[in-house]
Amino acid sequence: MLNRKFLKVLSLSVASALVLSMAACSSNTTESSTVATEITTSSNNDSNTEDTSSTASANVINASDITINEEITNNNDSEHAIEVDGETTAYSNISVIKTGNSDSGDEADFYGDNAAIFATNGATLTLTNIVADTNGTHANAVFSYGEGTTINISDSVITTSGNCSGGLMTTGGGTMNATNLNIHTSGNSSAAIRSDRGGGTVTVTGGSYVTDGTGSPVIYSTADITVNDASMESTASQGVVVEGRNSVTLNNVTLVADNNTKNSDKSDWYQAVMIYQSMSGDAAQGEATFTMSGGSLTNKNGDIFFVNNTTTTITLTDVEIVNQDANGVFLRAAAAGWGSEGSNGGQVNLYLNNQTQDGDIVVDSVSALNMYLASGSTYTGAINSTNEGQVYVQIESGSKWVLTGDSYITAQTCDADAIDLNGHTLYINGVAYSAGTSSTGTAIEMETTSSGGGQPDGMPGEGGQPQGDPPSGERPDGEPPQGGSGGNGQEPPARPEDN
Repeated sequence: MLNRKFLKVLSLSVASALVLSMAACSSNTTESSTVATEITTSSNNDSNTEDTSSTASANVINASDITINEEITNNNDSEHAIEVDGETTAYSNISVIKTGNSDSGDEADFYGDNAAIFATNGATLTLTNIVADTNGTHANAVFSYGEGTTINISDSVITTSGNCSGGLMTTGGGTMNATNLNIHTSGNSSAAIRSDRGGGTVTVTGGSYVTDGTGSPVIYSTADITVNDASMESTASQGVVVEGRNSVTLNNVTLVADNNTKNSDKSDWYQAVMIYQSMSGDAAQGEATFTMSGGSLTNKNGDIFFVNNTTTTITLTDVEIVNQDANGVFLRAAAAGWGSEGSNGGQVNLYLNNQTQDGDIVVDSVSALNMYLASGSTYTGAINSTNEGQVYVQIESGSKWVLTGDSYITAQTCDADAIDLNGHTLYINGVAYSAGTSSTGTAIEMETTSSGGGQPDGMPGEGGQPQGDPPSGERPDGEPPQGGSGGNGQEPPARPEDN
């Protein structure tokens, strides 16, 4: 039920309501007193050297830029401030304030229970120049549920302070189109751009997206998510997490990740981008994809990429990648706490196009890598230095691999001048490579299913919707998910109570 209060002028009290107290239901939540308006990144490769910072986004919309003509509030548990069911509706120049909690994480994360703004059943909802603020547990800000449902939101500010409270949420095959938003979340398991069971399609263009909580990446994808020309920063979690047969595409994006807090002991490593399959039932099995073109990725702690219990294709084209952690690696494909022991490594197809990249690559005994260097790319690093996993390297004419340590690969295809041993030894299927010789080999055939005994009961089919009716339908069959909403330190970025 809507509670509307028409305002004649934009008062200071409305503007000040957007400066959050950052209350949360977990003591791990990082506090912040203001909505972030810009992100700065370092261009240095060595964390011990002086930083040279540059502004990544200078023209981010703020609450004070928006004229508010109407305030819509809801303070009740499991209700919405705005609900659009099967209709075409538009709102502009409004303030939406939502408090109250959801007693069921599944109802909130799968079906939109307790979301501030909720659209379902084929609705089309257009939001322009809005300010949305939620303060409650499982209080997502803007939620699109179900195939045929579309939310278009632009030039707006979103803040959430409770745990398990994302900025944009898409499930059940819904669609979310966002342009020039300023989103800041501070609770645990509260991704700025978030999806869960049934996935959907999310397109974001422009704006600033900042997360402060444990288990809160900027993007948690169980959908197809594309972000263009935006600034993104996580201050405690991964920058991006992709689960299962889903995708994230970043075009000309500035991403800063500082994964420094863990939710569990399922993995020993920190990383900027995590690609995995939890087998929780939130994401279908199959090949995940991460594509980044242009822009920059700055990692402050740990590794750049971590792949576990899934097959993935990672494509990087002309991206500036900086790892400020001297002990972190560029890519780690390895077993962790998800999937069945002995068959839960990472299987990676890595494409570097017009890319200058450094950092070692680790491939453990249950993992595999096909690496392709093309379009004048140069990779500097050691691959599989412990001689555990299977690795194929293909180097297109004009590209190069410069070794920084002894490396062990299974096969290789390259011209005679493609390898700079740099004083180290490259072993191909156990035989030392002779400098200045060409090679021809065969790529490794990758599995497309993850380990863990198949899909749990309640797993939606491709493009399918969860069981039950939104937002208070029956809980899906099977065990409660252990992941599916935020980033993590190593537990799938999910609900704090599941960790």
